[in-house]
Amino acid sequence: MSMSKGARTRARLTALNIFYIVLIIITLIPVYYALTIALSSGGDILSSKLTLLPKNMTLDNFKTVLLEKPFFTWLKNSAILSVSTVALALLTGVPCAYSFSRFRFKGRKFVLYILLLLNAFPAILSMFAIYRMLNLVGLINTYAGLVVVYTGGMAVFAMWNMKAYFDTIPIEIEEAAKIDGANDLQLVTRIVLPLARPTIIVTAVMTLIYVWNEYVFAIQFLPGAERYTLAAGLYSLQATEYTRNWPLFAAASILVSIPVLIIFYLIQNHMASGLTAGSVKG
Repeated sequence: MSMSKGARTRARLTALNIFYIVLIIITLIPVYYALTIALSSGGDILSSKLTLLPKNMTLDNFKTVLLEKPFFTWLKNSAILSVSTVALALLTGVPCAYSFSRFRFKGRKFVLYILLLLNAFPAILSMFAIYRMLNLVGLINTYAGLVVVYTGGMAVFAMWNMKAYFDTIPIEIEEAAKIDGANDLQLVTRIVLPLARPTIIVTAVMTLIYVWNEYVFAIQFLPGAERYTLAAGLYSLQATEYTRNWPLFAAASILVSIPVLIIFYLIQNHMASGLTAGSVKG
């Protein structure tokens, strides 16, 4: 006897759920392993025995990171760079995205393709040129210089990401608002931006994550431990071959990840709608 349509649907959903559960477990294995290392003493990780929990659990590694390392200085530096970059990227990305979505002007497609090409170009290949330009204007070893570098890359990403969402907003909504007497400023601030809130939040979080995790430009343009970001601080913990402390590094990695996890938890609903709604043009 063949299965009914409802039974087949339930079987597919069950199989899909099992697949995702297994995928999540596999994804969490490295996180769990890092946590066990962070809770272990230095000698435990040298043991050849594979255990689910460390033999001698300790919080000393977390205490060392928080009390003996300039962790909160690194956190402050990362927060300054992240908030500044997010603000500038949205300030430039939102108007550009709306303009490219709504207006049809000469050279529009050419500019979009050029921006896409620039966004695909690896930024690290232009590091020397960027360093020379920042050095000429005295922005080396300053927060402003690094914010300019980050914003230059993420503003293009913000424009492309939000343009796809603006394309899904029916133009008829704006036309109706104009008929009701809304001017251009009211149209954007009271109609378009509230509708685009999910994609704006997603773009802000993706920009924040990039700045939070970036360390190549940070260690080059902000030398000195007092100016390190969290990612650069993590790199400094493992910078030399003879002073590596994996439990300490694992503890610092977990602490660095906590703020981002909190942000993801707070805006998870907006993340889901913002990532999917802009993928299909209305």
